Amino acid sequence: MTFEQLEATYRQPFFDLLQHARRVHEAHWPAQKDEMQLCTLLSIKTGGCSEDCGYCAQSAHYSTGVKSERLMPTDEVLAAAQRAKANGSTRFCMGAAWRGVRAGERKFDQVLDIVREVSRLGMEVCVTLGQLSPTEANLLKEAGVTAYNHNIDTSPEHYPEIVSTHTFQDRLDTIRAVQGSGMALCCGGIVGLGETSEDRLRMLEVLAKLAPAPESVPINCLMAMPGTPLEDQPPVDIFDLVRLIATARVALPRARVRLSAGRTRLSPEGQALCFFAGANSVFYGDKLLTAANPAARADLALLRALDLHPSALPADGRTAPGNHALPAEIR
Repeated sequence: MTFEQLEATYRQPFFDLLQHARRVHEAHWPAQKDEMQLCTLLSIKTGGCSEDCGYCAQSAHYSTGVKSERLMPTDEVLAAAQRAKANGSTRFCMGAAWRGVRAGERKFDQVLDIVREVSRLGMEVCVTLGQLSPTEANLLKEAGVTAYNHNIDTSPEHYPEIVSTHTFQDRLDTIRAVQGSGMALCCGGIVGLGETSEDRLRMLEVLAKLAPAPESVPINCLMAMPGTPLEDQPPVDIFDLVRLIATARVALPRARVRLSAGRTRLSPEGQALCFFAGANSVFYGDKLLTAANPAARADLALLRALDLHPSALPADGRTAPGNHALPAEIR
């Protein structure tokens, strides 16, 4: 979609936009229209990042109270992945606070070992490690990574206001490496960075023009972290967020639109609007990298109240239609 088409979609009367997005969602996800993919995100290497992303508590440039930690041992990561699978997650995502990785580095070899172990559990395996070249992307694919997360964050025009240690083009170069390897691309952005609605639509324009389109599109709301340059940014208006999710659903009809960071600031009613507008995946659990995430029990209770069902995990490890039983304490 062009920017003009995105803007025309976004500016529709609110309920017309929601109906439009819902029709698109049901047309492209007919067997899964009442399902929600549950994903778990684990920070396997926290803090000490050399990048200066203005929203990130893990940047070494800011005093946020987040300490630099070593890469988690494989057995600890595997135990967390096993718990995530037992609790209904079909995708396990691992994030490391690095600028990027290079083939031959000890830390990268350790990550490859972790991926091989986690991939044996049969879940979708997603990692986010910063910048990649085609060499690293191919090695991750061979190890068992099914999807790589690399968000573009915001519009190309607003990007220099958020980070100075790398460029928007650097982001696009990593995206090309990921897609060239055959891994699925998980790519979205963050709202609440001081951007305009036009910036948000420019971000969607970039995503919609990627070939192939992202397999999943995380929409994050800024969690304004004390000590970062963006600590005083106000929360995103819920209706602006719903408009963006609905527009993303129309622009990227086959992608999972994932309601990600910032859900602690959304009421159950606000989340329900997001789901109706086309969000069909959430990060699930008690913590999202360094920020709080709604408790797993509350998440499952909300799905039950909305007559939504967690997506099942078939034998081949790819999310497929079908209801996934809720844990006993929620039934």
